[in-house]
Amino acid sequence: MWNWLRLVKDSVSEKTIGLMRMQFWKKTVDDIYCDSPPHQPVAIELWKAVKRHNLTKRWLMKIIDEREKNLDDKAYRNIQELENYAENTQSCLLYLTLEILGIKDLHADHAASHIGKAQGIVTCLRATPYHGSRRRVFLPMDICMLHGVSQEDFLRKSQDKNVRDVVYDMASQAHLHLKHARSFHKSVPVKAFPAFLQTVALEDYLKKIQQVDFDIFHPSLQQKNTLLPLSLYIQSWRKRY
Repeated sequence: MWNWLRLVKDSVSEKTIGLMRMQFWKKTVDDIYCDSPPHQPVAIELWKAVKRHNLTKRWLMKIIDEREKNLDDKAYRNIQELENYAENTQSCLLYLTLEILGIKDLHADHAASHIGKAQGIVTCLRATPYHGSRRRVFLPMDICMLHGVSQEDFLRKSQDKNVRDVVYDMASQAHLHLKHARSFHKSVPVKAFPAFLQTVALEDYLKKIQQVDFDIFHPSLQQKNTLLPLSLYIQSWRKRY
């Protein structure tokens, strides 16, 4: 369902159509929790997961509500708005993953919250070149204004220091969330670690962007890290995230 919701914004040209699709998913979730899912493959599988793992309806509805609010092609007003979006989408997805793993733990929830926010910030950064190619910029306006950067600077792929300073501030915030998440490492049940292995990919991107001096348009940032699966295996074996 998450991928379907994520693609709605990119696949529809009119907000009205997007809203109709979101309303479909809201009704679908309501029907699922009434044990009457529609005859739609994704809905049926979601119903099975809800029944099997007793998934919390609130997390699913938050994801849909937040995606619905985000149908407007507008830049985030500030970093907090971006973090709220990430909390209500990426973090909620992690809460559901923890439930699937049978984990109910406050420390794991705190870690999931910070990892979700880091994921949201990194996703915003990584998508900037793609969005720029479509004449869109979603980076937080408060950070751009702080450094005297306009949306046009990103659209023309400027490599000026003030543009890189915007990227640095955002990357630093994502790194801080990862640091906070890992501060709970000793308190989080080991069974929760598989849900948090995405931190490996997040840290990989943050290291790469630091190596290119926060040039968000550097070609190396678009290249896949062939060693990433090995890093994931090592972290999994070490029982770390």
